[in-house]
Amino acid sequence: MSEGDHWAFDAVVYHLFPLGCFGAPERNPFTGAPVDRISGLRRWFDCFGQLGGNVLMLGPIFESSTHGYDTADLCRIDRRLGDNDSFAAIARELHQRGIRLVLDGVFHHTGRDFPAFRDVLARGAASQFRDWYDLDFTRSSPRGDPFHYEAWHGHHSLPKLNLQNRAVRDYLLAAVSSWIERFDIDGLRLDAADALDFEFQRELAAHCRALKRDFWLIGEVVHGDYRRWANRGGLDATTNYEAYKGLWSSLNERNYFEIAYTLKRQFGADGLYRGMPLYNFVDNHDVARAATILKERTHLYPLYALLMTMPGVPSIYYGSEWGIEGCKIRGTDAPLRPALDPVELARTSPNHELCATIARLSAFRRCHPVLRRGDYIELHVAHEQFAFMRRVAGESMVVALNASTHAGEITLKIPDMQGARLVDVLSDGRAFDVVRGCAKFSIPPRWARILAVS
Repeated sequence: MSEGDHWAFDAVVYHLFPLGCFGAPERNPFTGAPVDRISGLRRWFDCFGQLGGNVLMLGPIFESSTHGYDTADLCRIDRRLGDNDSFAAIARELHQRGIRLVLDGVFHHTGRDFPAFRDVLARGAASQFRDWYDLDFTRSSPRGDPFHYEAWHGHHSLPKLNLQNRAVRDYLLAAVSSWIERFDIDGLRLDAADALDFEFQRELAAHCRALKRDFWLIGEVVHGDYRRWANRGGLDATTNYEAYKGLWSSLNERNYFEIAYTLKRQFGADGLYRGMPLYNFVDNHDVARAATILKERTHLYPLYALLMTMPGVPSIYYGSEWGIEGCKIRGTDAPLRPALDPVELARTSPNHELCATIARLSAFRRCHPVLRRGDYIELHVAHEQFAFMRRVAGESMVVALNASTHAGEITLKIPDMQGARLVDVLSDGRAFDVVRGCAKFSIPPRWARILAVS
């Protein structure tokens, strides 16, 4: 598949965390019949459809002890959410609606209730699964176990898997095969990809693409050169945490130079990640909601305008389209993953305008290939104004953003477009001529212009 041909370039992702969204109990009882909460996804179908979402990304849905990342069984839907049959029905309906499905793949570690780890707890060094983990039987663990084990970031509820072990890899690959065969999934977000072995990632990528040629693999990576995971790890892309920080702090600090520098570095003429569908977001299940982290709520409008027009794949985290707030409290992520109902949100939220605005921006992205696949050319940077061009064969668009409380007057130098006209297709339909290589216009306060070049 050649660069730029992948369906991910046309994606608008809606990201939902099922265990939180559907009010599942904090701890899995591991007893009793499954409780079908996952069917609550149907109440969200119209919501993310109206936002232009054509990919649904779900947080962990497989059997786990608490939050989903402490896996107990990768082949069974968490009983707090339902069962495999109920989720298979949901997956079929999503695909019938033209919605692709991406799941959270947790391959770096398991929970302590995972059968292999429980066997080691019971049998010690005599366990047939002792090599599934990095164990040291000469010392005890911080939890008082008669052996020590490596864990994710020192969290001993998450023992690290030994991905050099062939049996471990075979188990994980078999689990993924079952997801593709049973649920027809279209991609995976690799949790903690920056801690995963590259050799395993390459094998996983080859395995998935042998089953589904256009399977999408993105890795959760916070720091580092994202090309390492795309090239050495065989992934399509990674999470774009580098741009995430600049997206909100440029607004809070009234300093568009920050995000402008990042986007030019990533996607400009010599950009490191040109042609890579990086996963862009303004909030997710691990970080504070955009409405909380922004000092001024009206900045949500230029924030989402940039998210929907910059290169890469935009993602909307469930509920944030309504401007809800949320941040970690005393170290717990639970406030970032609340129980929500879309019908109730639509009835009670005062932020209908934000939701409608995101839907409109998403529609522009869907209608204009240049916003999905075009080159990125920086045109203007000031503290509170920022403009760039997206260009692809046969189409050019200028995006101009204003973070100020006042209309922003800017003059753009636009090369090779003498005599062209810029027509606002987003705000008021006004047209601006390019005279002697320059175009002058104002940008509404706390808003943007998307200008078609004619």
